[in-house]
Amino acid sequence: MFSYYGKLSTQLYDVTKPVGHSINGDIEYYLKRLQGTKGKILEPAVGSGRFIIPLLNKGYDVDGIDYSAHMLASCQKRCHERGLNPNLYEANLSQFSLPEKYEAIVMPTGSFCLIDEYDDAISVLTSFYHHLVPGGRLIVDLLLPVDWHTGEISTTPYSLSSDEGIVLENKSIEINWVNQTTRSLLKYEKWRHGKLVDTELQEFVMRWYGIEEFSMILEKIGFTHITCSADYTFQKAPSKETELVTFEAIRL
Repeated sequence: MFSYYGKLSTQLYDVTKPVGHSINGDIEYYLKRLQGTKGKILEPAVGSGRFIIPLLNKGYDVDGIDYSAHMLASCQKRCHERGLNPNLYEANLSQFSLPEKYEAIVMPTGSFCLIDEYDDAISVLTSFYHHLVPGGRLIVDLLLPVDWHTGEISTTPYSLSSDEGIVLENKSIEINWVNQTTRSLLKYEKWRHGKLVDTELQEFVMRWYGIEEFSMILEKIGFTHITCSADYTFQKAPSKETELVTFEAIRL
């Protein structure tokens, strides 16, 4: 019934998150934190290339991985248009195994929270650990649902061209305090010359973590030198209003 970053959501993503578009300063922050990195970098949930392409343009050797074939096709196209040819892998993050080891694995802007099953999240973090070289570093963002309002509905139109557009309806369905998840329903409607030509539904579930909880998860997997930073300011302590935190951790 529901798509997972299908054709319409990818088309809209390309419009709302163009290559190099920094979300609250994430690209600048990660570039600063990655200074001095000489080895390979992996971006899981690479999407359509918003984040990976600025890293490639800076000379970093970056691979990408994503579950959505539509997103990867868009990313490949955007890279080729710029003369870039990174390794892009289509795989489920909870089951992936790549031939490379990485000096850094980066996952900005809350993409990790899209892994809604707890056991899958642990498997992903464990895979990250084993895909890092000794001394390699994980940098991952987490989102906290500080502005969640159950039942809230927003409808936003986006223009694709002079005669085409996509209307996105976002409905906040529920927040589950026991399972630490939020669930939204996204409806994409593509219109052409005033007529509805395509529709796509996406169930959008996100998992959040407590600060101490996530630190203990990383420590149990084997990570060390764990830091947590708020609002893309390194080692700034989170507050109760903090919406985004960035964890860094090192593989022994």
